[in-house]
Amino acid sequence: MHLLFTDLDGTLLNSESLISDMTRDILKDYTDAGHLLIPNSGRPLLSIQKLVDSVGITDMVRYIVAYNGALVWDCVKSAPVWSACVPFDCARIIQDKCFELGIHVQTYNHETIYTRRDELEITYYKKRIFLPVHFTDDPIGDCDEEPYKMLAINLKDHDILCKLIEELTPLIGDRIKMVFSNDWYLEFFNKDAGKDRGIVELCKLLNIPVSDSYSAGDEQNDISMIRAAGHGIAMLNATPPVKEAAGVITEYDNAHDGLALYIRDHILSM
Repeated sequence: MHLLFTDLDGTLLNSESLISDMTRDILKDYTDAGHLLIPNSGRPLLSIQKLVDSVGITDMVRYIVAYNGALVWDCVKSAPVWSACVPFDCARIIQDKCFELGIHVQTYNHETIYTRRDELEITYYKKRIFLPVHFTDDPIGDCDEEPYKMLAINLKDHDILCKLIEELTPLIGDRIKMVFSNDWYLEFFNKDAGKDRGIVELCKLLNIPVSDSYSAGDEQNDISMIRAAGHGIAMLNATPPVKEAAGVITEYDNAHDGLALYIRDHILSM
């Protein structure tokens, strides 16, 4: 049995957040052969579940890694395998610093996005993440549980997000990971989490050697799982650091079934 951990946006999905019939057929061949397909995404759990359903692969997915590895979820038992949250005191520091610098910040529970204002960033984010939004002057104060992750967004100024990292590092850098999922999205999650965590926990749970795991991605937050897996795959459209971390690069990009063709030619052919 092989485990394939795959990022969604920019990797398994095309630019319209869909998959082709060819990709779906190859994924079915892969799972019918007894292998596991495991979405591993920065998206919230409910967003991943809705997306998996919308592209017609729900019956192929037993486990999900959500929130950049802060939650490993068993879809059959509807229960966590492993989780780690952002402590409330760290979340408060992140929120206050974002407010100070004028940066959009949001957090989540399983079903809702919490943010301060209805602004450009949340409108852009909701184009692909189909969750309701709760607007409040104090997003963290309105959360009744510690969040799995927080997200800072700036669609025009990448440098201000870099400044945010610089100012937060001495305050919470020993407890919180700060990683870009693209140039405009800066993710915050527990230092014990990360996309690599799903590989560690599921290989341990299923008694599968890490050498039998594959992972595929395209952005900075995918690097940890690409390095952790037995076989790390960078998409042709991946950023240069991701390609440097990977063992192989797909022949085609995410818009042209790049990952599915790799599965067909290099996993199913074994």
